[in-house]
Amino acid sequence: MHVILETIINHVYFYYYILEAIVLFFVPARFRCKKVEGQVVLITGAGSGLGRLMAIRFAKLGCRLVLWDMNSDSNKETAAECEELGAQVNAYTCDLGRRDNVYSVANKVKDEVGDVDILINNAGIVTGKKILDCSDAMMQKTMDVNAVAHFWTVKSFLPAMLARNHGHIVTIASAAGLFGTNGLVDYCASKFAAVGFDETLRAELWVQKKTGVHTTVVCPFYISTGMFEGAKTRFPSILPILEPDYVADKIVEAVLTNKAMLCLPNFIYMMLALKNILPVKALMLSSDFVGFSNSMDEFRGRQKHQ
Repeated sequence: MHVILETIINHVYFYYYILEAIVLFFVPARFRCKKVEGQVVLITGAGSGLGRLMAIRFAKLGCRLVLWDMNSDSNKETAAECEELGAQVNAYTCDLGRRDNVYSVANKVKDEVGDVDILINNAGIVTGKKILDCSDAMMQKTMDVNAVAHFWTVKSFLPAMLARNHGHIVTIASAAGLFGTNGLVDYCASKFAAVGFDETLRAELWVQKKTGVHTTVVCPFYISTGMFEGAKTRFPSILPILEPDYVADKIVEAVLTNKAMLCLPNFIYMMLALKNILPVKALMLSSDFVGFSNSMDEFRGRQKHQ
């Protein structure tokens, strides 16, 4: 009898959540956004690119910002821009590839600022080299910065979120964390790990019934920030090189609406669905056709990461 009742309740909630998702899909984002004014937002890799753009947007929303980057000069530039917008900002130099440094800086943040409400694991690097052409050191660094560092930042700030049942953890992953791409073995491995990290963390929060702590994973195609300079797309109408401002806007919107997963462009959602049903050879042929397979052939990237 107990199993029958549990089955009925499970089905009711199952279809309720599906209906809820359908309804919310048609409700404009501006009517679903949560208030974040006064909340503490920590962004890694805040010195440039998406990190800086997101910092500026959260500054405009009245958030207090905690900015992390290895490059102290560029991080200070981001801080100055946000302070001009009236935001209170604390900038820290942090090497995410070193666990001890992450924990040390995190302790400073907790002492000097307090609890973090929104943690955005944004920092990332890319080598853009095939597995036999990439040095061991760079492959290890790619994994450390793009994936392993998430363990240390989340372990630092999640306990306070759990205690208050309030918070948001954002993982900036990549479409390369959903599809293996020629020339990006280490990068794809790190981003697949980041996607898995987010999914598993969400499962832990669900089991603990911490409904006030949210997670968002972001999986965009190539973005024209310079990080993937030289990468190309065969059909820009369906798989464009994304504009940074557009991506930053969509990420902030996803956070404000507690969206669990954001893929950009929308074509990525369709490709993800097909990935799970197509034979492997058919999938690889499709990858050739849309240009995924050779998208990194002319990659140059930022020279400091080469």
